[in-house]
Amino acid sequence: MAKKIMVVDDDPQIIAYLTTLFSDNGYDICSANDGEAALKVLEQEHPDCITLDLEMPNEWGPRFYRKYSQKEEFKNIPVIVISGLDGHDQSIRKAVAAIHKPFEPEAVLVAVKKALGE
Repeated sequence: MAKKIMVVDDDPQIIAYLTTLFSDNGYDICSANDGEAALKVLEQEHPDCITLDLEMPNEWGPRFYRKYSQKEEFKNIPVIVISGLDGHDQSIRKAVAAIHKPFEPEAVLVAVKKALGE
């Protein structure tokens, strides 16, 4: 059974790009364009890994992370921060990786495989 990756980003081009990248590499995908929507998708989809942008409308990345990581069934889902913000690698201390935009697709795949123990 394929592992599921949840892409959370407010940029539809980034969502489309990562969705294609991950599905081309055999992963199932779900996505959300802000932290508020992401909580609903998370509850429905139960992903194995999350890629998370920090700057988003309505609910930004670190707040979404704090909310979901307090729930027992979601607290151990690995999160990979993908952001254009400087210092973004400090914003979510438990992130398994922090990747700066613009990013190399190979760097994202390596981080995801490592996060999923592949």
